[in-house]
Amino acid sequence: MKTILFSAVAAACAVAVFAQDPAPAATPAPAPADAPSSAPARPRPQTPAERRQSLAERRQSRRIQRPGGVEALRGRNGFMGRAYESRPFGKLSDGREAKVWRLRGMGGLILDITDYGGRVVRVYAPDKYGNMADVTIGFNSVAEYEKYGMSMGTLIGRYGNRIKDGKFSLDGKEYQLAVNETNPPPRHSNIHGGPKGWDKKIWKVMPFRTGPLVGAELSCESEDGDMGFPGKVTCKVKYTLTPDNKWRIDYEATTDKPTVLNLTHHTYWNLAGEASGSVLGQELQIFADKYTKTDDALIPVSFEPVKGTGFDFTELRRIDAQAEWLQAQDWLKCTGNWYDHMKQAVLMKDPVSGRTMEIWTTEPCIQMYCAQNASEALPAKTPGRTLCKCCGIALETQHAPDSPNHEPSDEWPTTVLRPGETFRSTTEYRFGVAQ
Repeated sequence: MKTILFSAVAAACAVAVFAQDPAPAATPAPAPADAPSSAPARPRPQTPAERRQSLAERRQSRRIQRPGGVEALRGRNGFMGRAYESRPFGKLSDGREAKVWRLRGMGGLILDITDYGGRVVRVYAPDKYGNMADVTIGFNSVAEYEKYGMSMGTLIGRYGNRIKDGKFSLDGKEYQLAVNETNPPPRHSNIHGGPKGWDKKIWKVMPFRTGPLVGAELSCESEDGDMGFPGKVTCKVKYTLTPDNKWRIDYEATTDKPTVLNLTHHTYWNLAGEASGSVLGQELQIFADKYTKTDDALIPVSFEPVKGTGFDFTELRRIDAQAEWLQAQDWLKCTGNWYDHMKQAVLMKDPVSGRTMEIWTTEPCIQMYCAQNASEALPAKTPGRTLCKCCGIALETQHAPDSPNHEPSDEWPTTVLRPGETFRSTTEYRFGVAQ
């Protein structure tokens, strides 16, 4: 199997294009109250008093201005324009209270995260004109995340993706995990760590600013036997925003007993902006020569060449370019004849807004999922809007599903973590614009 490594990091560059025919500009949807905007033009001061006032305003503006003409709004929904700050995000059904943090990168990138599952609530990225848009799919309150699920924007643990029948053997002992995927049959798996995985935890969040870097360190503990997994696992995940508009995720974990671990992030992306419609017209390139063929339970059975198949994204193309091929494959009925498969490494681009996003990762695989289970029944973050089928695309850097039930190999690198070892993994999202 082809290994894609650049230095110590595998390139998984995702660039999404909202490829639409030119049309008269539509009336823009109202932005959330806490959305950033471009700085308004100021009238030229005329009198000495006006000039003094203008100078004071410019000095104030420099303290909150971000490069690229992007101004971070102050005084709305509790966010005051600092490098990092928090506000309440509501209560869960069990009474736990959640918060949401805003992190402002020096390059203009803005990240809203919540301690409920370490979720990314919003990522504001500029287009080639300096206009900001939220390019992630999600909800406006912790109650909605709890109600609607879909792993929107969350950290995934202990084990991202599926483990067949919720069973695996380690050092001669068989472990039975919680089985939380049983519909439709014959699916019968532990998926994303179980019904109360790490996406249901309230993580400890410690924001930081170190020189030009702004971010937050999230931490949690998973007790021995949590969802059936052996060993007490202590995990730290660091989110860092850099001045050149990179969002870096550094994962680190240790255990007191042999266990299995496969951490990932389940952000849904739409580079045209959330609630803008389907991503199927956007373009994607994935640097992979193989994909994992699955059985009816979505468990990988083999690695197959992508050439000549609907999974061939080795050249930049529309996501829906192979829709007819997918619809004709009987073995894909379990996925609705659409994408829910593992690929190794990813490129995406939007010529309309100019937004680009690259994904670089140390992980060997990427899971591509096009949110075909989403619908208009889901509220969008934009007031008055709803989501739709294929409203975003998840590109989850990880190890292959069901790896604990395969002998370690080049195609199935181990996911076993032992005492004295430290699990480390890095994924980086690099945002930019193409002229």
